[in-house]
Amino acid sequence: MKQARQIPLNALRVFDVVATHLSFTKAGAELGITQTAVSYQIKLLEEMLATPLFVRRPRRIELTEVGARLAPKIGEAFGLIAEALTSVLAGAEETLVISTTPTFAAHWLASRIGKFQLAAPHVAVRMIASLDLVDFAREPVDVAIRYGSGDQPGLVTHELMRIDYAPMLSPSLIESAGPLHEPRDLLRLRLIDPSDPWWRVWFGAADVPDADLDGRPKSRLGAQTYEAHAAIAGHGVAILTPAFHRAELASGLLVQPFPLVCRDDRNAYLLTYPESRRHQPKIRAFRDWLLGEFAETPT
Repeated sequence: MKQARQIPLNALRVFDVVATHLSFTKAGAELGITQTAVSYQIKLLEEMLATPLFVRRPRRIELTEVGARLAPKIGEAFGLIAEALTSVLAGAEETLVISTTPTFAAHWLASRIGKFQLAAPHVAVRMIASLDLVDFAREPVDVAIRYGSGDQPGLVTHELMRIDYAPMLSPSLIESAGPLHEPRDLLRLRLIDPSDPWWRVWFGAADVPDADLDGRPKSRLGAQTYEAHAAIAGHGVAILTPAFHRAELASGLLVQPFPLVCRDDRNAYLLTYPESRRHQPKIRAFRDWLLGEFAETPT
């Protein structure tokens, strides 16, 4: 135990970064030191612990069994240190930076975020609407909400909701195009983003397996909320999530011409944040509130 207390913090920090990247070169670039300096610190740490932490192989390194046991604990320790320093520097008020998709922001989070601020008045909120993946190590983002599947190394992931989808369009487009008696009639109209895999699944479920989607003009707007605006303007038929467009359906801005609704069982909206920051009070407060909202009012 005496020897462990004498291990320099710098060597542990270097180990943490090398274990994250599994690369001396990338670790040196992040830390702003040479690869030789990285190797020296790792060698120093291995000598002090009297055990190898990495297996050196041609063009790559791997954690040993001891290194694999040590890495998450060291990462957590540095996360707690960073959390403590951030808390001190931030003072009484903290800012929670949320990166979320435009659709989730517009159709779910924006109308409810005030409830979180009432529940956590010491936390200021800043939302960033983006479809890009977040690099938590390089971007000033605390939590991200994205649509996808699966866990990612180093991140905590919570499933929020799986979503349904069905074609929707404006009443004016129906009036100009004529009645829609069956799902196949939709093929007479312009489909907004016909490359969206939801279209093929929906037409298959509607007994239209031969729907020609590949030969249609490609139009990708990038987010469901933009596709909904295009449909409301009469520019085509969009495949949308009814739960996100209840107001537009209720007001008649959008029409769902057929009752068939499909569910995406492969993807979901996910809340993610770095495992090393999972104990941060502002992240914990937002996570608990968000999961509570979905538990109380499932979509």
